[in-house]
Amino acid sequence: MTEILFFCSPIGLGHATRDLAIIKQLNLESCEVYSGSSAIDFFQMNNVQANDVYFPPRFEVENGKLEKSLKWLWSYYKYYKKCKEIASRIIDEKQPKLVISDEDFASIAVAQERKIQNIIITDILETKFTSGFGGMIEKKMNKTMQEMLHKSNRVIIPESGENKGNIVRTGPIVREIQKNRDEIRKELGFKKKTIVVSVGGTDAGLFLIKQTIDAVKKIETDLDLVLVTGPKIKENFGSEVKNLGFVQNLHEVIFAADLVISLAGKSTIDESVIYGTPGIFIPIKDHFEQEDNAREMGFDFNDIFNLEELIRKSLNKDRSEPQENGVNLAGMEITKILSKENND
Repeated sequence: MTEILFFCSPIGLGHATRDLAIIKQLNLESCEVYSGSSAIDFFQMNNVQANDVYFPPRFEVENGKLEKSLKWLWSYYKYYKKCKEIASRIIDEKQPKLVISDEDFASIAVAQERKIQNIIITDILETKFTSGFGGMIEKKMNKTMQEMLHKSNRVIIPESGENKGNIVRTGPIVREIQKNRDEIRKELGFKKKTIVVSVGGTDAGLFLIKQTIDAVKKIETDLDLVLVTGPKIKENFGSEVKNLGFVQNLHEVIFAADLVISLAGKSTIDESVIYGTPGIFIPIKDHFEQEDNAREMGFDFNDIFNLEELIRKSLNKDRSEPQENGVNLAGMEITKILSKENND
């Protein structure tokens, strides 16, 4: 019998990033990780063996706008059904004591059907991708998700706020930094004021990279522009910018930067906040989750057309005080559930 199975949504890299923080915090030697896409490469770069079992649908993004949301929702529904088949085979074979899912609701559905202890890690309590006929389908999917959340032994939400019932709000969950900032800057070769542009695990942020390069060219201040393009973007952006590509230590890169510019994914925002690095966060238009995240930080999609001014203002900001990392609290909650299972 396997003690813990960890299922990580492969849609974007943010899930894998915070899951790695939790796995390292708990030193989960007997944990088996299941995911797909770029998350597999990310885990393996960080010496965590992950099983490549999921093949998620791709977001269609044109000029920063999410296109064909109804088509994506239908693709996601079919993907969910396939994931449930895969998770069923894995869980039946491994017979785990605990299933932890970071927004992979297929594995949670199976765990709950098998009456296995389960923990959900999620940023969202409902989705809002579509309206009209698509909205009716989405409403039904949201109802199913709400039922899973209610039945789960613990729902960990990486935000600040009030705990209620089985819901625990831990605050942002990010990886711990083991070095001081000067050491990391020296290792990375950051000598000037440094802007880091990070766009995650898909090619959806290409528009943001190009807009940022154009904006920085208009700024006369002596600074360096560093790109973290991730695994999907292979374009050559010229010799004026440094492209780190796909890195295993993005948290250190963000900590070392003087300013981070990113899509409005939760993981990068959380790292910026916890490490005290000023940030500019531009959401994919009509991507409800990113738009909500950006709004909380004071940004919206139209800020992409005002990057030059925002960069000038942000570079003059002082670093904020580092915030408390929620990874310790998340680890404690998981340990409680696992200890309960072992004692029953």
